[in-house]
Amino acid sequence: MALLGCGVVGSEVARALTANAQELAARAGAPLKLVGVAVRDASRPRDGVDPSLLTTDAAGLVHRADVVVELVGGLEPARALLLDAMRAGASVVTANKALLAEHGRELHTAAAERGVDLYFEAAVAGAIPIIRPLRESLAGDRVEAVLGIVNGTTNYVLDQMDTGGAELADALRAAQELGYAEADPTADVEGYDAAAKAAILATLAFHTPVPAADVHREGIAGITAADVAAAREAGSVIKLLAICERVQGPDGEGIQVRVHPALLSRDHPLAGVRGAFNAVFVKAAAAGRLMFYGQGAGGVPTASAVLGDVVTVARHRVDSGLGPRVLEHADLPVRPMGQARTRYQVRLDVADRPGVLAAIAQVFAEHGVSIETVRQSALPGPQAGGGAGDGGGGAGRTASLVVVTHTATDAALAATVAAVAEVDAVAAVASVLRVEGD
Repeated sequence: MALLGCGVVGSEVARALTANAQELAARAGAPLKLVGVAVRDASRPRDGVDPSLLTTDAAGLVHRADVVVELVGGLEPARALLLDAMRAGASVVTANKALLAEHGRELHTAAAERGVDLYFEAAVAGAIPIIRPLRESLAGDRVEAVLGIVNGTTNYVLDQMDTGGAELADALRAAQELGYAEADPTADVEGYDAAAKAAILATLAFHTPVPAADVHREGIAGITAADVAAAREAGSVIKLLAICERVQGPDGEGIQVRVHPALLSRDHPLAGVRGAFNAVFVKAAAAGRLMFYGQGAGGVPTASAVLGDVVTVARHRVDSGLGPRVLEHADLPVRPMGQARTRYQVRLDVADRPGVLAAIAQVFAEHGVSIETVRQSALPGPQAGGGAGDGGGGAGRTASLVVVTHTATDAALAATVAAVAEVDAVAAVASVLRVEGD
């Protein structure tokens, strides 16, 4: 076998192949011989990795192995190397979520045409086994929805904001110091990492090709300590969620795939996922509700998932067999975000005077968005009696109104918020968060 990349995960894989060679051979049915490790700089030593295995000739290396493990990351040259490996008859194991989200159909097609395996358990949620259950264990069931925390960095940041009252910048700095976040955390904070994983999960769950471009994406950059405090007051917690679900429309069934911050009730199973851990919640027609939880990142946990795939693929080659294909026969349409239906929490800064609540409620009603609850609290500033409801007085007072809606479409909610912002008594729309998990 050949290993492309020898970073945090790759070096752990290489060391495990050496340290556990006898046990892995027994499980695979044949020795797992590492013929080379492709790196950018072969002169730099890697702890625990035989220097004689290091090479900068990745293109040549993929022709010398019957199993190729890709841990380089990025789109190119990873895509070209894997396609070349499959053309040469090698099975492939990868942890490259971005590549699968962008070029998954091409890679799956190439694997089928060449009669080789393509395995990628480590591409989503690190050590958590979620790919194989969706592809194999639930193959006889109908998956209705997949709801997950699939990015450890953002979960750590939001958890620190919830438990310690930190602002986002401070919590992110702590994540970087602990190694949970990169020096440039854009892929995590802006939701790109989670969106790629959501595309993979949706493709598997609904047997439909879902490219990353079809995933609605919002990150956590706009979440403030005030948002987290308001969530806590309401008995909720804010999580960055990847949501994949079947939806019914006037023209039939479709799917929606989205990544965004959302409120979860604290009694929801995902609400208790702390620190940098990941969890994926699956709803299936027959199996019911299933939850997969564990370490979603890190060299050792991710290497565990990679090695599991390596052993499986090697066993298939020994037995002259293949694993199950990723089926895309359903080809369901991906619905636009505007058609998504959920509940919302809208937090408004308003003048605290008579008639304000009635005016705001009227705007919601005009746009067909029903209000479930309203909470009011005073904001710091000049206070002079009165209330934001329909009684009292009090020029100069300001208040925070937290409006929770019944289920509405995203398009209707967006139009409502735009109209509410134009009400004279509304100083600001402080935040809009979706409410999920009911």
